[in-house]
Amino acid sequence: MSEQTIVPIEQLLPNKLFLIPLSGRPIFPGIFTPVMINNSDDVKVIDEVYSGDGFIGLTMVNNDVESPGITDVCQVGTVARVIKKINLPDGGVNVFISTLKRFRIRKQVSERAPMIAIVDYLDDEESDTFEVKALTRALIGEMKEISENNPLFSEEMRLNMINIDHPGKIADFIASILNIDKKDQQHILEVQNVRQRMEKVLVFIKKEQELLKVQKKIQNEINGRIEKNQREYFLREELKAIKEELGMTTDAKSSEYQKFKERFDALKFEGEVKEAVESELEKFSLMDNNSGEYIITRNYLETIFSLPWDAPLAESYDLKEARSVLDGDHYGLDDVKKRIIEYLAVRKLKNDTKGSIILLVGPPGVGKTSVGRSIARAMNKPFFRFSVGGMRDEAEIKGHRRTYIGAMPGKIIQGLKIVKSKTPVFMIDEVDKMGSSYQGDPSSALLEVLDPEQNIAFRDHYLDLPFDLSNILFILTANTLDSIPGPLMDRAEIIQLSGYIDTEKLEIAQTYLVPRSVAKNGLSKKQVRYSKEVLLFIANSYAREAGVRNFEKNLDKIHRKFATEIVFGEKESKDILKPDIAYVEQCLGKPIFREDGGKKADRPGTAVGLAWTSMGGDTLIIEAITNPGKESFNLTGQMGDVMKESASIAWSWVKHYVTDKGLTDQAWYEKQVVHLHIPEGATPKDGPSAGITMATALLSLIQGKAIRKNLAMTGELSLTGQVLAIGGLKEKTVAARRNGVKEIIIPQANVRDLDDIPEHVRKGIVFHPVTRMEEVVSIAFSSRDRKSRTQD
Repeated sequence: MSEQTIVPIEQLLPNKLFLIPLSGRPIFPGIFTPVMINNSDDVKVIDEVYSGDGFIGLTMVNNDVESPGITDVCQVGTVARVIKKINLPDGGVNVFISTLKRFRIRKQVSERAPMIAIVDYLDDEESDTFEVKALTRALIGEMKEISENNPLFSEEMRLNMINIDHPGKIADFIASILNIDKKDQQHILEVQNVRQRMEKVLVFIKKEQELLKVQKKIQNEINGRIEKNQREYFLREELKAIKEELGMTTDAKSSEYQKFKERFDALKFEGEVKEAVESELEKFSLMDNNSGEYIITRNYLETIFSLPWDAPLAESYDLKEARSVLDGDHYGLDDVKKRIIEYLAVRKLKNDTKGSIILLVGPPGVGKTSVGRSIARAMNKPFFRFSVGGMRDEAEIKGHRRTYIGAMPGKIIQGLKIVKSKTPVFMIDEVDKMGSSYQGDPSSALLEVLDPEQNIAFRDHYLDLPFDLSNILFILTANTLDSIPGPLMDRAEIIQLSGYIDTEKLEIAQTYLVPRSVAKNGLSKKQVRYSKEVLLFIANSYAREAGVRNFEKNLDKIHRKFATEIVFGEKESKDILKPDIAYVEQCLGKPIFREDGGKKADRPGTAVGLAWTSMGGDTLIIEAITNPGKESFNLTGQMGDVMKESASIAWSWVKHYVTDKGLTDQAWYEKQVVHLHIPEGATPKDGPSAGITMATALLSLIQGKAIRKNLAMTGELSLTGQVLAIGGLKEKTVAARRNGVKEIIIPQANVRDLDDIPEHVRKGIVFHPVTRMEEVVSIAFSSRDRKSRTQD
């Protein structure tokens, strides 16, 4: 029997190897590990190798290639022997391998799968034994420190270190379990010198230790926070238990719940409101106070308990005192005050707390908002004002639905929360300037708020509970009725504020504007003294609009200039300002509005009319001339469509009248171009009230005769010669007086409006009421003095 010898397995390694590409990390020699093989070509290689000598070469793929070739893998790899193979259901295999030694590819045999190469095996290059021993101890010591902080390291070491009997293998094993980049691992695999390999691994161990230190620090901080929170939680629970034992209030949530519960018990809700609030309270008691839903519910309950749910108290106000308040706050506006007092008298007589809707309509600056505030003061009621000008979202009126944290109730409910009264005065400004968009129509939302039949159970989207708004007095303001929806106007009592005449502005300036402006600009009442002439000059030359807002602005300019002169030492603080017209022009510049002395009908083809504008009344000169040419009728002066129609009616009536009277014939018209013009062409003009004025100017042109001096007229003309009613007679009369007019022709239907004109304005002016255009002709072209029954 022959003697058998044991040969090391390294001597049995084949020079030709099947290569398995590794897409992950490289595998070092001296390791027993499982490997999952899924590629069908690689599975075939495993099957063939497993049935043969069992040796395969493992090399890492340089780049992520889907089907790598032999040129795509690293040149240095590890030879391994397949110990066991387990077939998987998906067609792959799980193999257990024992890695043996490094190799380097010397020659390609098969470039594509199955990849085959001739290889050279690489031995470790031994170095100085003393240095290698020192490095070995250093590596094992550092790994022990790492294993103390990471149980996974120590477990792997217990399983594999038993097979490690060489310094190079120790370096290989540590490099395989360190969490470093696969390219760095491949670089370590390619190092044959043991000492250099161990030095590189030691560097990566140091980096791992630094990383573990930072990780441990972060973990300690997080654990500290968790422990602190847990400690605070236990302390709060102990404090809660102590307070319960002592009968004291517990946490903030319990305190809020108790507060809401007390309000709920005090308000005595009924029906739907009671059920809804009880449900919300129960839900609130079960919520975590750190959740978003908790904040929504708390805000909702605060809104509910902030509203005035109790029945309104009986009203208590004195009409004489109310009249005194209105007179003290506003000069003039007698008609407005009268209607407000009548309204209050009816409420007092009926002992009724039900609200109403008043719509104040007038130009800017006439005191609509301040009238509303005075009404609230006269009735001893809280006042809340908000503007709807430019509003396009109905949620501003009816609130947002309670589906997110930022949801809010509408302006009506917000106002009730602020005033804390069920019978306040609500002023809604600029209702003529509301818009509409895809978010809804606020004017339609206002209908429910203002309708007495609906607002008894008004439902705000946020509140979603019926609330009675019928006790609120709503005061709406607008500059015009044209853009207000009809249904909204139907629900309101309309009160017109027509504006102030110059003498009223004088009284307002002396009583209110001058003292307020003086105080606003840091002066005292004794430092400023105005004469009536100067105040009237400011009103007529710089602030001729219906209101007094620009009047006050101009007074502010004068007072600011005086204050500046005092600060710069140009005037003494004890000096008294007595502004004259020259000083006013120095402060305000040249007059904006010129005197109307030039508007005279002193030649044939001219007549003076009266107009109403947003700035108040004004005079209007009408001019007409003829030129030879083909028959036509031209109009200039930026007339509106209504005024153009009035001019056409006037021309038709005049042609009919002069033909009937025999003053001219048809042949004359066929050879004449008639041109009618209204000066100040940059200013748009419209309206029917200049009808009789244009007819008079045209008749004066044809007759070649001027009308009477100091005569003005206003009235709409029909095609059959009737003179119809017009508006704004008060403002027109003021303008006529400013222009030195002594006689005014008005429609008979407007005689009733003469009582609205102050006596000091009417004094010295003769009014001629007419019903037909023939009467206008008779008055305008009469040379004798003609008295009217309306003469003052």
